Amino acid sequence: MKKLNSFWTVALSVLLLDILSKQAVLNYLKLGESVDLGLLSIVHVRNTGIAFGLFQGASWIFALIAGTVVLYLCFCYRSFSSSEWPVLGLVMAGAAGNLIDRIFFGSVVDFIDFGFWPAFNVADSAITVAIIWLLVVELRKMLRDVQND
Repeated sequence: MKKLNSFWTVALSVLLLDILSKQAVLNYLKLGESVDLGLLSIVHVRNTGIAFGLFQGASWIFALIAGTVVLYLCFCYRSFSSSEWPVLGLVMAGAAGNLIDRIFFGSVVDFIDFGFWPAFNVADSAITVAIIWLLVVELRKMLRDVQND
């Protein structure tokens, strides 16, 4: 059996974690119900918009965008450097995880709640980590270029 590359390993692992965590919330918490864990709460909420609850009611538009991202990454990730594959895997997992929710539920299942921040999920976290990762990489490149001038 051929070994999975880092893109697929990250994407499938994070996607599985996202699906399993959302399924646990669906199995054990009714919509709106929460469990206080001290530093954070696990709360069952739905989001038909995007990050921070923006653009509510446009779930189908975001499903189309996520579907496009997933298809693009499935077919084009190899055109990127293999060092970029793990971060692309995070983007893939995040887009796919929330796309699956939008297809099956018409909204995204969010459940991690720190109280001072809108609730989010593993897929959202994967996308956020990928964005931060890419920003840090680009910032390091810019600083290296400035130092070389």
